[in-house]
Amino acid sequence: MSGTFAWHLLRKDLGVGPRSPIFLYAIVLPVIITLLIRVVFGSLFDPAPRLGIVDEGDSQIVRNAGAIEGIDVRFPASAAALKEQVENNDLDAGLVLPTGFDSALQAGQTPSVQFFFGGQSLASNRVVLGVTMVDLIREVAGSPAPIDVETVTVGEGESVPIVSRMLPLIVLMAVLIAGALTPATSLVEEKEKRTLSALLVTPVALGDVLLGKGALGFFLALATGTVTLVLNGALGANPAALILVLALAALMSAEVGLILGAIAKDTKALYTIWKSGAIVLVAPVAFFIWPNLPQWIGKIFPTYYFLSPLFDIAIRGAGLADVWVELAIGFAACAVLLPVVYTLARRMEASLAAT
Repeated sequence: MSGTFAWHLLRKDLGVGPRSPIFLYAIVLPVIITLLIRVVFGSLFDPAPRLGIVDEGDSQIVRNAGAIEGIDVRFPASAAALKEQVENNDLDAGLVLPTGFDSALQAGQTPSVQFFFGGQSLASNRVVLGVTMVDLIREVAGSPAPIDVETVTVGEGESVPIVSRMLPLIVLMAVLIAGALTPATSLVEEKEKRTLSALLVTPVALGDVLLGKGALGFFLALATGTVTLVLNGALGANPAALILVLALAALMSAEVGLILGAIAKDTKALYTIWKSGAIVLVAPVAFFIWPNLPQWIGKIFPTYYFLSPLFDIAIRGAGLADVWVELAIGFAACAVLLPVVYTLARRMEASLAAT
């Protein structure tokens, strides 16, 4: 029965949610922040992957590359010019085709090509351009392409565009407003209107109320986090891993929201606590925006343990095997928060019973 009551409470909150400014703000926030950051720090849409090709002979690849849609293909005058453009981030990658490349392929030989990657290029662009290069060569040689590729990364390897470094901030704000502030506000409003006290004299237990409010925060945070990643073109590289990270973010945010709702006596107190305590949750984003800061400091804050995996997977192309330690610590932190939620909920129940 407990799950049934919680489900009905969740449906009720979802039904009345659009009337709440906080609920609507949580939905609109990802779009507003994304547009503002894109306008201030970069173009509204990311530029197409930029590939430079230098042909030292007369390759069919050059003619085929000109017909590719979705990729900005350029033809520098020399290999030196191409390498310089890649190093300066004017190109994401560059391909140098030696003399007699096509004839060597068609004769079954294994010619070498140089393929330069820019250190500041996005991981997603590297994947797209790498696949494109292989497809272009396959059209000439057949499948599989008998080539020996020498990949060289030039430029600063740790540099990430400022718009990409702002992604953790955008996702964090969306997840916290939806996952923490929305259920906290809903719970406090129930106390102010005394509907929570009325509920607790029915078969509905406080655990049902918290489960319903927590589920509201969890699913809303998961939805807004996903929308934020889609708007920023960051969901396509490894969506399953990113959804798992967002689930951790949503769970932690929902628990924080229940804690805030249990502590705050009224809406004014809730926003006072939020303004003073939000720095603990938001602080880790500084270590992604300014990567030269001592990174160990960011690990002090709980939200770091979903922001770091999010950044590594979405921006750097990492997989779950690369971030499982941070995720494990994050889920452990969520487990630690559960008894805190329980203790504060009992105190709130006793306080309501005394009034």
